[in-house]
Amino acid sequence: MRWGVLLALCLLGGCASVPPTQPSTVPTDTSYVVQAGDTLYSIAFKRGLDYREVARWNGIGTDYRIYIGQTLTLKAPAGGVPPVPAPTAPPPVLSEPAPSAPPHWSWPTDGPVIGTVTQPTGGTGLRLGGDGSADVRVAAAGRVVYVGSGLRAYGLLVIVKHDESWLTAYGYNHDVLVHEGDSVREGQTIAHMGEGPGAVPMLYFEIRRQGKPVDPLKYLPKR
Repeated sequence: MRWGVLLALCLLGGCASVPPTQPSTVPTDTSYVVQAGDTLYSIAFKRGLDYREVARWNGIGTDYRIYIGQTLTLKAPAGGVPPVPAPTAPPPVLSEPAPSAPPHWSWPTDGPVIGTVTQPTGGTGLRLGGDGSADVRVAAAGRVVYVGSGLRAYGLLVIVKHDESWLTAYGYNHDVLVHEGDSVREGQTIAHMGEGPGAVPMLYFEIRRQGKPVDPLKYLPKR
């Protein structure tokens, strides 16, 4: 039985309702009860929060373990942050880029940009077109931290953590070829394109830095 999720992306379940045609961040909730399938990444991702801050606010250790039924505070507590307990085991050592520098990015699919989605925080997500079931490739090396469809408006979603600052999200997938905890290399096919709004084949793609979406076009290479 799965009891929450270990450290393994943030987004991209148990979310406030959002319009089905446009992924968006809902930052107004101040607490949340953990549901089956949730991860600390997915809870923080949906609200545009840094998962490390959510962990600090709730006294969660560096294993980032959460439990079904646990109530999480989604804002800094009054009177300061509670002490963080030591993890029961040391976290895995990962080969990741330095947090201060962005990874080397590549396009997640070959299709054109068919639209952008502006987030309430000011960041931008891309809608990328293509043939049905086109390959969806990871934009930079990292580790899969979320796979699921628990975040409304993103469809079947994959979140990849690249280092302590950077995450990417891949939504509207038809199927997924990776699992949470998998290490992935830049350009690896991780999913196949599904359908977005209007039943149009597309991929929804985000780059997030410290939990906040940024404009991917400022980081992806020129075509």
